[in-house]
Amino acid sequence: MVLFAGIVFYSSALRADMGSEIDHLLNYIETSGCTFIRNGKSHSGRDAGEHIRKKYSYTKRRVKTTEDFIRYNATESSLSGRPYEVICDGTEKATAKWLVEELTRFRKKTP
Repeated sequence: MVLFAGIVFYSSALRADMGSEIDHLLNYIETSGCTFIRNGKSHSGRDAGEHIRKKYSYTKRRVKTTEDFIRYNATESSLSGRPYEVICDGTEKATAKWLVEELTRFRKKTP
């Protein structure tokens, strides 16, 4: 019984960490000041964040890790399959790569 309680506690802690990481990434997108490219059209960080939040509401059951969140919601268009891109300070890169880099920085700062 103690082992089961430990597993439940560990699982709850992982979900809490994942929730704070996802919240951080969504805030990072929305406040970045970067331009997001989705299906060839430019969007603000705020619009991109709203779009990714909406996608997440549909994929939540499949998301088991923060990396899943990025993979299922911030990598490519579900309709066209075209990758999402971000332009920050004149540099363009895949949104998924940009978010994985930020997740790595966030995890290093978080105890």
